[in-house]
Amino acid sequence: MNAVVRSVVRCPSRCRLHCHDKGRHFAVQAQQQVSYSENEFPDRREAPIISRTKAADVVVASKPQNSNVQHHSIPSTRRIGAERPAHIPPNVPIDSLERPETKITTLSNGVRVGSMETFSQVSTVGVLLDFGSRHELDQYTVPSNNKTVSTAGVNHLMELLAFNSTKNYDGMEIRNILESLGGATFAQSSREQMMYCVDVLRPNVHAAFNLLGETIQSPIVQEMEVEEMKQVIMFQTMDMMPQVLMGEGLQLAAYGPMDGKLQQLGRPHFCTAEALPNLTADSVHAFREQHILNNPEKIVVSGSGISHDALVELAEANFGHMTSNKNDSAKATIPSIYTGGEYRLQTQRSPHSAKEEFTHIAVAFEVGGWHSLDLVPTCVLQTLLGGGSSFSAGGPGKGMYSRLYREILNRHRWAESAEAFTSFHAESGIWGISGSCPPQYGREMGTAIVHQFEKLADDFVTDEELDRARNMLKCNVLTQLESRLVLFEDIGRQILTYGKREDAVTMCAKIDAVTKEDIREVVRKAIQKRPTVSSVGVDISTVPDLGQITQMLGKKSNKRAWF
Repeated sequence: MNAVVRSVVRCPSRCRLHCHDKGRHFAVQAQQQVSYSENEFPDRREAPIISRTKAADVVVASKPQNSNVQHHSIPSTRRIGAERPAHIPPNVPIDSLERPETKITTLSNGVRVGSMETFSQVSTVGVLLDFGSRHELDQYTVPSNNKTVSTAGVNHLMELLAFNSTKNYDGMEIRNILESLGGATFAQSSREQMMYCVDVLRPNVHAAFNLLGETIQSPIVQEMEVEEMKQVIMFQTMDMMPQVLMGEGLQLAAYGPMDGKLQQLGRPHFCTAEALPNLTADSVHAFREQHILNNPEKIVVSGSGISHDALVELAEANFGHMTSNKNDSAKATIPSIYTGGEYRLQTQRSPHSAKEEFTHIAVAFEVGGWHSLDLVPTCVLQTLLGGGSSFSAGGPGKGMYSRLYREILNRHRWAESAEAFTSFHAESGIWGISGSCPPQYGREMGTAIVHQFEKLADDFVTDEELDRARNMLKCNVLTQLESRLVLFEDIGRQILTYGKREDAVTMCAKIDAVTKEDIREVVRKAIQKRPTVSSVGVDISTVPDLGQITQMLGKKSNKRAWF
């Protein structure tokens, strides 16, 4: 019998009624007990009532003539009419548009200007400078005043001081002006280059670039601002991710000290706790005097989404007056020699008991730098290995079929992450594999990483893997260049590194030319050299040390130069 029929309810008159013959009374009483509105469906248990209305049946109530409602009308100057407003550029046939290409001009004083017009309504302009943390010194004597200062960590400090007080504006004024112009600022330092950038609406690019030029040429580095940024550096150092610490350690070990002195590529990129107290405003002025002032040939002005002639005009107005003075900055870059080595850092346990702690391991070898013929094959190799975190949303293009995903992450339950990486510099580079796992599986992770190197050296990669890696690398390059910011940066860095810029067609052709023989040759040349091992975690006792990693790699062949 139906449940509704068998149920019994009590009426307001307190009489017991059998609902098999009083169903209508039950429904009426239910409606009397609970009333629902049309917006309460999540709380209702019955199906919603769906109604349909034709537009012709809708009756709109007429508004009273004396209504106080304010009516808005579109100004005649903003209405869409038959004629095009003067401030909107006309539509032209696509055949008449100039094909976007990179244009490069060198000013009379040596400043180089590179740009590509993308016809967008937002422009990205900036300056790239040919110096970085590798050029820092523990002690530097300023020629102008014979004062000795330390510039260790100054690039980290200058990155934080960017777009602060200048000769004509204080930091708050610069931020307010850029906000009113619809602009955003970026500053980034690396081991070899420094970048200042402004992303702004095209009509305001002139005013924004003038602020950019003033920020680079005439900043007022106040001690108060320096101390404030030093506090920021201290907090950043305390909260640095273990993956960043592992990467820093890898760099320090790969280019270890020679004759008791730090090599340039083996210097810390981020300001260390030991170097922080020695940083002052004089440190910033000394570094600027050595590398920026009177060194126009080390400046590249780059832009995307702006006409080349307009950018050349802005560069001439802001940097054309600089004169070249050959000082010791010409000898500032000293080539570093790869040594290989080991870095181990045991960190403090997190105060959050719920946070799971992992051990992070990286094993790397030397490869060629930016000017090496092995650059593109190494990039294809990195894409082929791929990898990432054990958690991924999946989907096309996520690298789920890369070798490290298939052979480490999907095979070992303890593998939290496994990823290939590269780090290129002017004279050298490093390529390797990093991974993270619970502390008790440190040896297993090290063994799994070493096995990948051995497999690459002994066997050719499959045609399917190679095709997938080449296609994915081309896809990544082309997709990234769709970004206005990435395009700006690519133009500037290529000009600063090579003196020219290769277009996407040339780059894709180089990627397609990589063969599986090239891949194996890159690996075999790399593992002939001494490995570099870096490990960071609260417990790194199970991680194989450099000697054990060397022994694992040497079991297959005892002909390797470092073994």
